[in-house]
Amino acid sequence: MSSELKNKVGRLKEILQAMGKVLVAFSGGVDSTLLLKVAQEVLGEQNLIAVTALSPLYPERELRKAKDLADTLRVRHRLIESNELEVPGFSKNPLDRCYYCKNKLFRELLDIGREEGISFVVEGSTLDDDQDYRPGRIAIQELGIRSPLKEALFSKAEVRELSKQLGLDTWDKPSFACLASRFPYGEEITEKGLRMVDQAEDFLFGLGFKQVRVRHYGNLARIEVLTEEMNRLMNGSLREKVVNHLRKIGYTYVTLDLQGFRSGSMNEVLG
Repeated sequence: MSSELKNKVGRLKEILQAMGKVLVAFSGGVDSTLLLKVAQEVLGEQNLIAVTALSPLYPERELRKAKDLADTLRVRHRLIESNELEVPGFSKNPLDRCYYCKNKLFRELLDIGREEGISFVVEGSTLDDDQDYRPGRIAIQELGIRSPLKEALFSKAEVRELSKQLGLDTWDKPSFACLASRFPYGEEITEKGLRMVDQAEDFLFGLGFKQVRVRHYGNLARIEVLTEEMNRLMNGSLREKVVNHLRKIGYTYVTLDLQGFRSGSMNEVLG
């Protein structure tokens, strides 16, 4: 471990220690898993709770992983119901959609924190999260939610590096964003559309693709995979298999994005 990373780890532990007791917003992703792991080491089981939202915006496979990780880390884990589609304005998919989502979620987590006698709710943002359009950060700041990894100046690459050194299986887990991010701004987010995206991505992951996004344009699917995996997808028999399956799900047109996978590609229209 480099001296710079050691210093950041020390700073992260100091930040968590000063809080005393924390509630971790836990998705089971790379960042929140590392945060939970370090919090468990610093604060112990009695001063820590992880909370995960059950939501139509997150696939069942992500929930299973979050449950397994919490069990492995021996952390008290609580699940809450959260249907963002019921939030006024959210399903219309405005540019600040993410604000509505985060505002609802973290208000609920603050309520749980008060029930548990916990003053601090923390989440796993890093320095890199400031590089993209993320209106949800405004809600996080307004509500006083802490981001210890960011405060300790961790990049996403450093989170993965430390996760690997700590033996966390998530160190090379593909990045994931909620399924609402598959819809172009202004197109209504529906339960049917979310199911179509979930089923399509689950199928592609099942075929062994490492990183996948299926962008949803009504009856058209725009597939993003890593550029090095494009040739495999375009293999005659596999391509036909993918097209047939996505048509069964409900898509009429199935396309491949020649730029390949990139996180936040729906924000490119924002300039």
